[in-house]
Amino acid sequence: MAQHAQQLVGAVEGLIGRPIPLRIRARDGSEAGPAGAPTVVLRNRRALRRLLWAPGELGLARAYVAGDLELAPDTDLYEVLAAVASFAEDPDAPRPRLGPRQYLGAPGRRLLATALRQGVVGPNPVPPPEEVGNRRGRLHSRRRDRAAISHHYDVGNDFYRLVLGSSMVYSCAYWEPAAKSLEDAQAAKLDLICRKLGLRPGMRLLDVGCGWGSLVLHAARHYGVEAVGVSISTEQVALARQRAAEAGLADRIDIRLQDYREIPDGPFDAVSSVGMAEHVGSAQYLVYARHLYDLLAPGGRLLNHQIARRPLPPGEVYRLSPFIDRYVFPDGELSPVGTTVSRLEQAGFEVRDVEALREHYGRTLREWVANLEAHWPEAVALVGRGRARVWRLYMAASAVSFEQNHIGINQVLAVRPTPAGASGLPPTRPQWLAEAAEQHRPEAARDTDLGDRPSVR
Repeated sequence: MAQHAQQLVGAVEGLIGRPIPLRIRARDGSEAGPAGAPTVVLRNRRALRRLLWAPGELGLARAYVAGDLELAPDTDLYEVLAAVASFAEDPDAPRPRLGPRQYLGAPGRRLLATALRQGVVGPNPVPPPEEVGNRRGRLHSRRRDRAAISHHYDVGNDFYRLVLGSSMVYSCAYWEPAAKSLEDAQAAKLDLICRKLGLRPGMRLLDVGCGWGSLVLHAARHYGVEAVGVSISTEQVALARQRAAEAGLADRIDIRLQDYREIPDGPFDAVSSVGMAEHVGSAQYLVYARHLYDLLAPGGRLLNHQIARRPLPPGEVYRLSPFIDRYVFPDGELSPVGTTVSRLEQAGFEVRDVEALREHYGRTLREWVANLEAHWPEAVALVGRGRARVWRLYMAASAVSFEQNHIGINQVLAVRPTPAGASGLPPTRPQWLAEAAEQHRPEAARDTDLGDRPSVR
C-alpha cells in the first residue's frame, strides 16, 4: 500500500506536470520528493486542508504560522524559500492553467481521491489569529491606514528591540567595507541620508514615517538640525519621544502622532521618507508626492528610500502578495522605481540621483532573522509563537527576494527647484556628499548615537 507522502507527491506532480522542489514528510512518517531537497513536515491533516482551501502562498503561510507545517530539523528556512522561489519563477518550466478542466480531469480526480483516503477533506480551517480580517473604510483613508500601521508596528517595542538591535532602525542598512556590525551599517545609512540631504546646523528636517526616531536623533546630534518626526504608530511615537528626552534633544526634536496629510507647519529645508511610501498606495502616491513638495522650501531636498518591484509584462495585473497583505503590511503596495521617479517629477520635483541598495537589504534582513532566532524564546513570550513565525517567514522570504532580484530598493534624491530653476546642488555626487560631510560633528561618535540606548523595557 502506498504511503501518504508518495500518494500526495504523486498526485500533486500529476496535476502541475512537473516535479515539486521540496521533499515532503507526511504525518505517517513517510517521505517523498527529490532526494537531497529541503524537507518540510506535514504535522497533521489540517496542514493539507489549509492547502486544499487556499492552494499556493496563502495556504502555505497559514499552515506555517499555525504550526501545522514545520521544517525538518536539518532543513534551513532559506533553502526552502529559495527552492520555492526558483520553482515559481523558472521561465523554462511549463505553466499549467489550473482551472475546472484540470481539477475535474484525471489529475484532479486523483488528487481528490488522495485527499479523501488521507482524511483531509473537511471544513476550511479558521485562519490563524495573526491574519488580518475584514477591513473597514475606504482604502488608504486615514482611519484605515492607522489600523494597518498599528497591525504591523504596535506589536511591542521590546519585540522590535530584539529583532532590530540597539539601532532601532527598521529599514535597509548601508554596508560599507569597514562595517563590523548591523549597528555600524545602520549608522552609515543614517549618515548617508543626512549627507544626501545636505543638512546643516539650523535647518528644519521633516522625517515622514519616523519610526522610533533614529534618523532625527542622528540628524539633530550630528548635523545640528531642528527635526520633526511624524508617525501614526502610537508605540513608535512614545519610544521616539523617550529617546529624544534621554538624549537631551527634546528641545530640538518634535515627535508627533500625525498623518502626513495633517502636517500644517511647512516649509522644511529637507524631507526624508524612509520605508514609508510602501504604505501610501499607488493610487495615492501622486497626492503623497505633492504633499511633500508643498512642505519643502524652494531649493529643499527630498530623500525617498523605497522598496521597488519589477515592472510587469504588458497586460499583466499587479496583485499584492496574499501573505504580506494579510499578515505583514495590510494594504501595502510596491511600485517600480521608474513609476516612483515619474510620480515625483509629476509633483514638481527634479530627480537628481538614484542609488540601488538591493544587496544591502538582503544582508540586513538576514541580520534581523539571526537576531530573532537568537532570542526566540523571549520573542515568543513577547508576541506569541504565531506572530514570531510571521516575522521569521516574512523577513527570510524578503531576504531571498532581494538576493534573487525579484524586488529592489532605491534611494531617490530629489529637489524642489527655486523659481529660477536652480537645484542648489554641486554638479557631481562626490562634491555634494563631501560638502555635506563637512557639516558632520565628529565629537559625537556614531556608537554613542546608536549603540548606547537604554533598554526600552
